[in-house]
Amino acid sequence: MWRRLLALAATLLLALRPAVATDPYAFFDWDVSYVTAAPLGVKQQASILSAGGTRAGPSIPRNGIQHRKNCWQDGVLGTNCPIPSGWNWTYEFQVKDQIGSFFYFPSTGLQRAAGGFGGVIVNNRDVIAVPFGRPDGDFTILIGDWYNKNHTDLRKMLDKGKDMGMPDGVLINGKGPYRYNDSLVPAGIEYETFNVHPGRTYRIRVHNVGTSTSLNFRIQGHNMLLVETEGSYTTQQNYTNLDVHVGQSYSFLVTTDQNASSDYYVVASARQVNESLWRRVTGVAVLRYSNSKGPASGPLPDPPQDQNDRSFSMNQARSVRWNLSAGAARPNPQGSFRYSSINVTQAYLLRSTAPVSIGGRRRAALNGLSYAPPETPLRLADAYGVKGVYTLDFPERPPSQGAPRIARSIINGTYRGFMELIFQNNDTRMQSYHMDGYAFFVPRGVRVRRGRRRMDYGEWTEDSRGTYNKGDGVARSTIQVYPGAWAAVLVSLDNVGIWNVRSENLDSWYLGQEVYVRVVNPEDTGNKTEMAIPENALYCGQLHKFQKEQTPHHKMGVSAAAPRSSSSTARRLVSAALLLAVSFVLVP
Repeated sequence: MWRRLLALAATLLLALRPAVATDPYAFFDWDVSYVTAAPLGVKQQASILSAGGTRAGPSIPRNGIQHRKNCWQDGVLGTNCPIPSGWNWTYEFQVKDQIGSFFYFPSTGLQRAAGGFGGVIVNNRDVIAVPFGRPDGDFTILIGDWYNKNHTDLRKMLDKGKDMGMPDGVLINGKGPYRYNDSLVPAGIEYETFNVHPGRTYRIRVHNVGTSTSLNFRIQGHNMLLVETEGSYTTQQNYTNLDVHVGQSYSFLVTTDQNASSDYYVVASARQVNESLWRRVTGVAVLRYSNSKGPASGPLPDPPQDQNDRSFSMNQARSVRWNLSAGAARPNPQGSFRYSSINVTQAYLLRSTAPVSIGGRRRAALNGLSYAPPETPLRLADAYGVKGVYTLDFPERPPSQGAPRIARSIINGTYRGFMELIFQNNDTRMQSYHMDGYAFFVPRGVRVRRGRRRMDYGEWTEDSRGTYNKGDGVARSTIQVYPGAWAAVLVSLDNVGIWNVRSENLDSWYLGQEVYVRVVNPEDTGNKTEMAIPENALYCGQLHKFQKEQTPHHKMGVSAAAPRSSSSTARRLVSAALLLAVSFVLVP
């Protein structure tokens, strides 16, 4: 039973049809709970459809969906109270002016490590041309590292100052690896199979939904034509493999043009690690032609020759470019926004280092500040005039001295300003960073042969701006940063709200490596540039007195008292379920 449910959770597609005047809404009603799962042969607790089972349940962000004018629906602790078990919460938001491949996941207390993620597809309106022919099929492939320890045990390890250690494997759509090697893969492991017909073209959307491991994705014997990443159509180029870092999404066109003498391996293997030590951290699925003559066998297709060759991976990342002639969700070409002609009004150099001890606890920080979520969500505090919840003194540059400290300091963004964020990774491992509410411009090196780039090794300096490509840097929401390297992004602050900037590595995020950007339109007095607080808003922290009681959706002996704290209650485990209703409002 758990296998069927976990597979459903992994492959659920919120395939949003182009809206028409008579059908502007899409509704999804989710019942959320835990099950016992053993995708690698060891039983543990896994979450279904979303994530749940805590006294204060999760909020559910959707990586890459911008929630224009509506950070109330963002699903992180800076904007939402956690959903109490047995309660229901309806996210209602527009997906206007967006297309592409995204995913949802639970955002509190390392719950993403228990599963509960799925794909989100936003299609073009019918009147907008897609820059390739209609595929014969569409697959969502969720790849990610997996621990046999459940997420509460992993959280305890972090709380005690320990590392999570090497993951036990990689799942593909919630399933373990095909038994390509008897010594590495035990018998009885359920694996994923993608059934295709010869001579056709399929769109394959790949999301790294794991905890902290970069993965190299490849399909044996097949080229992968990259066409889109996180809501932007890309220039179309073939890859035999591509590194997909934590939190990133890509979609490819794959033509089934092989002879089907046997099935083909679909592989997601760990990158930027010691290959011999991490050999078992490999996900393997099967691509099966309808005329296949037998099962896949033999060695897996080779990864890039040197697993630690970061230059190869960085140059590969630089090669992803924006398709400036393609339409997006609107009639004008997606590349018509000329970011190169806009003057930067704010610049923040965000430096990350290895976790350190702060006040006797292991913490991660940006610019010497380790973020601690307040009991009252930031945006809710603003709406009700609650003082002292946060400060607006986040440093523009890393401090030259002084010990790291815990803080609730956020960035004060200027509405309609143009912000540069430089991520400097002084840790010894890969990091990915994501920004909610926006797609930022990645001025990556279209002209690599001329030295143009948006990321490089060493320390970023003011002179580094001269190396940016400002022509066709792709717009996306998650950027990888290599150890000992930097990556720069540019973002137009036109979306009012309070928006999360975070490490996508779950352990770094849990330990405090995040910050919020506050964007306020001082001239808006009538909800023109930001929607009003929703009628179903949950209240917690200093505002819990405003919360009305709800009748539990599931009567499981759990009190339906109002949530009081978004930080402490998110850590208390009970056996319960919650109902999550998600309303996607499609604008014709």
